[in-house]
Order: sequence, then C-alpha cells, then structure tokens
Amino acid sequence: MLKLVLILLVGLVLEAMGVVLLAHGLHEIGEARRLSVSEVTRLVGRGLTNRHILLGVAFEAVFFGILLYLLSQKDVSLIWPLTSLGFVITAFAAKFIRHEEVTALRWGGVALIVLGASLVAWSEHAKPARTTPSASLSPADRS
Repeated sequence: MLKLVLILLVGLVLEAMGVVLLAHGLHEIGEARRLSVSEVTRLVGRGLTNRHILLGVAFEAVFFGILLYLLSQKDVSLIWPLTSLGFVITAFAAKFIRHEEVTALRWGGVALIVLGASLVAWSEHAKPARTTPSASLSPADRS
C-alpha cells in the first residue's frame, strides 16, 4: 500500500504542477477579444506554441498514465477518492508558485478534503481480509 501511496503522491504533484503551468500559459496567451474563427485559430496557435501549456499538458498526461496504473492495481473506490488530495497540493502550488490568495474558507475546504481522503484510506485498513479457498485442498475437502 505504501508503494501505491508514494506513486499516487508523485502523480498528484505532477498533476498540480500541470494545472499551475496550464493556468500560467493561459494567462500568457490572453483572452479571446471576440468569438470568431480567426480569433479562436489565433488563440489555439498561441496555445500550441506556449511552453507552459505544452509542459502542463505533458505533466497532466503523465499523471493520467499513473492514474491508469493505480486503477489497475487497487479498487477504484480507494484510488479515485484519494486523487482528491490533488486539490490540496494544487492549493499550495497556487499559493506559493502563482502567489494567488487562498482564503481561510478555501483552506477550510482543503482541510475537509484531507479528512475525507483520510477516511477513505482508513477504510482500506479497516476492511476484513479477503479469504479465498486454498489451492491445496482437494475438491472433497472444499465441500
């Protein structure tokens, strides 16, 4: 379980960095001045050549690969709720890398996310061990 948690944390850090890089890149390319094909084409072109957006997409893709691996190893009811910890990491990244204001109310929400993820992780330890019939038993012993 420790190995999966470490892999998840690496993935969540990459995801948070990806989100921060995407936000930075989107601020760099600017907003659409008007809704037209030429304006959308211009913004897409700028986005496709923006290093922050490209790196952000790459980080998000690596996170997705890590998520696929984790989902193949454990129950989705364990892994998916634990990915909510990405919101925590992203809040810290927004605060300390992008210098965004994170209010006390938002930190309260982050604390609730941590509490929820803790309950999900604890449930993995609290569930009874699965028992399977022993392969060494003969068919007559199993009945």
